[in-house]
Amino acid sequence: MVHGVARCRMMTIVSRPAHAPLRPAPLHPGTAIVCWLVAIGLLVALQAFAATEPELDRLLPRPAGAAWWTMAAVLALQAVAVAWVGRFPVRVLPGIAAAPLVLAWLVPNAAFGLTVVAEMAGVFLAVIARPTRRRLWVTVAATALLLASAQFLNEVRIGESDVGTAAIGALLQALIVIGLPLLLGLVVAAQRDAHDARGQEVQALRREQDALLQAAVSRQRVAMSRELHDIAAHHMSGIALMAGAMDRQIDSDPAAAKRSARQVREQSRAVLDDLRRLVGLLREDADARRPVETLDAVSALVETRRAAGSEIDLVLPAGSTAPDAGLGSLAQLVAYRMVQESLANAAAHAPGARCAVEIGEPHGGRLTIVVRNGTPEGPDPGPGGGFGLVGMAERAQLVGGELAHGATPDGGWEVRLTLPAEDTTSDTTSDTTSSTITTMRAPAPLPEAPA
Repeated sequence: MVHGVARCRMMTIVSRPAHAPLRPAPLHPGTAIVCWLVAIGLLVALQAFAATEPELDRLLPRPAGAAWWTMAAVLALQAVAVAWVGRFPVRVLPGIAAAPLVLAWLVPNAAFGLTVVAEMAGVFLAVIARPTRRRLWVTVAATALLLASAQFLNEVRIGESDVGTAAIGALLQALIVIGLPLLLGLVVAAQRDAHDARGQEVQALRREQDALLQAAVSRQRVAMSRELHDIAAHHMSGIALMAGAMDRQIDSDPAAAKRSARQVREQSRAVLDDLRRLVGLLREDADARRPVETLDAVSALVETRRAAGSEIDLVLPAGSTAPDAGLGSLAQLVAYRMVQESLANAAAHAPGARCAVEIGEPHGGRLTIVVRNGTPEGPDPGPGGGFGLVGMAERAQLVGGELAHGATPDGGWEVRLTLPAEDTTSDTTSDTTSSTITTMRAPAPLPEAPA
């Protein structure tokens, strides 16, 4: 689980920003050069072909003449506009179609149709630039009208067709020249829109995953802080009690003081072991040889608290040396931590109070564990951080249990944990006494050091 958190952090670090800055649309100088070369090449080829056709040669501009250079200049102007149409489609595309109007008015000729090369490229580039739908259709309609007008004017000025034929030809040419690149551009634009939508969906999923991973990291941090709190509170409270006993024993009973010092050392080693085991979860080569605490370890826990100077009564089911009561390992760990934290809280907030730990027999599929303390002999040092009870409640919920706590009528405090377990009691033994009491008393109070 912790390794997963580490991977979560790595994924969070390498994730890209949700919104990339908008960049201007690219220019298309390569397309512009190709359009100009194609148009000039066709013009030269057309003139070479017209050398064998007198009628066609009469309608073409003379090479190197004023009409020819005018034609080349218009084609070059269209090519330059094609380079910019992707960035400014609404303004540039109509200009590409308007330039041939000047050519049709000044030098109408049979090579006028070569102007459609730049117009078709311009329409395609304008569509894939993806302006707003309304502006796109208005721009395309205006371009088609300008193209048809220029073609009609050129045919009428040449004088080879009547008005009706010229009008029909102009409309058909506008339909083909505009329609084909428009259709192709719409297909490409739709594919790009789908690709962008998939990219945005991936980014949204990545952001959602990052949020979930951050939440998981936060939950793990909170759980680890509570686990550290439980470990430190249990051992440090015992060390504090033994240190207080040592202070009284140094002058009056040096041997007992030495024993207390050894107990302090043992408690210190225990807390270091617990902390090392917890931190070891963060490493792949963590030492997993230490077993998880179970209900069997409650007796040793009570013995440890007794050695620290506490008076504790331990109540176990009758004839039971291993009071697991059919609980799973996780539920037993929850029970152990509850007893450990409750005794630590009693030592911290009810100094000198007698405690009792009761582990009942399963009944109705539930097992109840109770830790209570009597009236404290010393003053309560004040409220703690509040993580202990919250951590116990969350652990209980994790295994389907319930935790209840509150003051007792005699001024003490009680914590009651109920866990799901198999009911091992039978009807024939339900009325018999089911518990034996093992009382663990603290040693007699040590004499105070002489003043």
